[in-house]
Amino acid sequence: MASFRVFLLVSVVVEFLVLVSAQRSNRTASLWKTLNGAAPLVIARGGFSGLFPDSSSNAYELVSLTSLPNTILWCDVQLTKDGVGICLSALTFDESTTFNTSDTKKVYNVNGVPTTGWFTVDYDLNALQQTYLLRTVPSRTQRFDGLFPILTVEEVPPGLWLNIQHDAFFTQHNLSMRSYVLSVSRRVIVSYVSSPEVGFLKSIVTRFNGTRTKLIFCFLEADKTEPSTNQTYGALLKNLTFVKTFSSGILVPKKYIWPVDVGQYLLPHTSLVSDAHREGLEVFASDFANDFTFSYNYSFDPIAEYLSFVDNGDFSVDGVLSDFPITPSEAIAAPKIISHHGASGVYPDCTDLAYNQAVEDGADYIDCSVQMTSDGIPICLSSINLIDTTTVTQSPFGNLAVTVPEIQANPGIFTFNLTWKDIQTLKRYSQMVFWICLTGIWVRNYPAAISHPYSQQGYQLSRNPAYKNAGRFLSLVDFLNFAKIKRLAGILISIENAAYLAEEKGMSVINSVVNALSISGYNNHTTQEIVIQSTNKSVLAGFKKQTEYKLMYMVDEDIRSADNSSIQDIKSFADYVAITKKSVFPENLAFITGLTNIVPKLQSVNLTVYVYTFMNEFVEQAWDFFSDPVVEINNFVMQAGIDGVITDFPGTAAAYRNVFFSFLPSKTTYIKERKEVSKHERLVMWYSSLGYAGNKCLNMGANTPAYMSPVEPGGLLKLLKGTPSLPPAQAPNPVLTENDVTEAPLPPVSNQVPTTGGGGSAEAPSTPTPSSHARLAACISLSSFSLLLASLLVL
Repeated sequence: MASFRVFLLVSVVVEFLVLVSAQRSNRTASLWKTLNGAAPLVIARGGFSGLFPDSSSNAYELVSLTSLPNTILWCDVQLTKDGVGICLSALTFDESTTFNTSDTKKVYNVNGVPTTGWFTVDYDLNALQQTYLLRTVPSRTQRFDGLFPILTVEEVPPGLWLNIQHDAFFTQHNLSMRSYVLSVSRRVIVSYVSSPEVGFLKSIVTRFNGTRTKLIFCFLEADKTEPSTNQTYGALLKNLTFVKTFSSGILVPKKYIWPVDVGQYLLPHTSLVSDAHREGLEVFASDFANDFTFSYNYSFDPIAEYLSFVDNGDFSVDGVLSDFPITPSEAIAAPKIISHHGASGVYPDCTDLAYNQAVEDGADYIDCSVQMTSDGIPICLSSINLIDTTTVTQSPFGNLAVTVPEIQANPGIFTFNLTWKDIQTLKRYSQMVFWICLTGIWVRNYPAAISHPYSQQGYQLSRNPAYKNAGRFLSLVDFLNFAKIKRLAGILISIENAAYLAEEKGMSVINSVVNALSISGYNNHTTQEIVIQSTNKSVLAGFKKQTEYKLMYMVDEDIRSADNSSIQDIKSFADYVAITKKSVFPENLAFITGLTNIVPKLQSVNLTVYVYTFMNEFVEQAWDFFSDPVVEINNFVMQAGIDGVITDFPGTAAAYRNVFFSFLPSKTTYIKERKEVSKHERLVMWYSSLGYAGNKCLNMGANTPAYMSPVEPGGLLKLLKGTPSLPPAQAPNPVLTENDVTEAPLPPVSNQVPTTGGGGSAEAPSTPTPSSHARLAACISLSSFSLLLASLLVL
């Protein structure tokens, strides 16, 4: 066993060295060009059959430990003499099992070809009790041969892809595959049923209409004849309209999409994927394995091959069938990146420049925080208070300040005080951030204008001051028209203050957003995902009643956990959750104190978890992250297991994703605590011993680069134990309860009509004077910071 561990570990290291040197396509800012816009599926052929025997228990179990959580398990279904469905790669036992008998092998006609062997149709299930599985590819390790019994379909984990390769053969032997498939689909979850036989799929299509089970037509070699139509598969490929009448997708050998010449070099891709998508057919590609021969264009890099099928800029197949499901999972899975007011760390937030930069930097989603003008126009602006981010106080509208307790305690000049035309006359402020040090902890202060440092002891970090007033404002329609022609996975629209606007200003933000999406053509633009975000359940519930958009609930306080009732409540109206960074890694005076369980708790009910807001400025990171924004992101992704980041600097997150996910496998599922000790548990322990389990990082043992290793939560704080420098303990963050989530429905929209006035337009004012109400506080200098960190490391 020890020698095998060494062998496998060496294999993993070799694979990763290949990944590091490989040229990967640019996954940043990429839109999944699948039929429905979702990420491509991974289908594990016989489980992880690249390592364990095809369709063995360990092959299926290893998938859940190494691959995407929604990976589909493939089973080639054969029928025994007594009508039991088993998962076996061929009609005969000869090449894939230890089956041995004194019986003479029989010769049967299989699709017109005389075939010799011991066939499954001649033996009942009891005769197979001492039969074990073998590898089917000779170059793979033989060490697992003869260890695993044949499984029935019911013994495979749910979410199956049942492949029926030889329905006509079983019919000849008085066995009904149709009856078996219809019967077993009532007992286990069957996601897909595939077959290369038109007659079989036609016989079951009406029974599966309206169900979650999809029917897939498998194409064999183009010159082979399909038995029920007597047409070649090449001829059927030219009539996808006919194929659509009995299936929802097709499975084709990968060379149907990317053909190769006689020298094994790629030819131009065919139009098959786009042709099939036009017919409404999903396209799945087969014949993927890391140890098969593939085109020299990929330089022996399987990741590069998968990316050419799922992310080439022209199309994405809807799924890939692989013997090594970990590898396509690597190609597909990576943390998602949502911009925060565009690339607001580079350009003034919510401007055309910030959004364009976010797209160029690699954001998957760009965001618009919707505010309403006095004439009822939804616009993108990071704050409803124009004083925060514009030159309004230096404009003719500077006397419009009012106090609105429902929004904020201090007076403000709000977007609903001015028309859209008025607001366009203002200049944009870059939201320059100052950090002030108070007794060793940095706190952010957002002044209303770019200004000098607050004092000799304050520390000023300017964001691209040459562009502090650059960029133009966008209405929501402008934003949508910009976004829909970009290569984005989707857009995020954030909505706050909806209740006040409805009750006091007669404005329905929900209707305004829905109308803007309709005007911009998003009702027909299905390739980009629309996400609505709010801290208010009432807003999201309102959208849920009217639309099918994805919904993100934002928790606007630091929490340490959430009770089950609050999680179930959130699940009832939201698909995604956004939580603060300190809800994941709580801090005490900028020292991390631990790692909470909030992320896995939310993910356990299939809620996708994003964390906000990531910034590059060194004072934004806890001491434990060494003033390095990439170290910070890596710990949230690899140790905490978050699904995505919301960031002012999408370029940094994209660079992290490109580099780190060249080393790492895809996300692995959390290993749940189990009551029983089984073969699966032993598999988990074996896999863990190689460093695979426990978080999403594939630990390469002594070969793991130090910069890839997550920090120990609270490790730095431990160095201060027993010293006067240990910060006093703080009260823990609260637990989110159902009462925190529950709220009354949105009030009805009042009869007030939005005004079209508001002061008229004005000449854009000059740059304002520095703010005069800065907070003063004692602060340590950079040199003191360096000394402090150095002293901590030597304690």
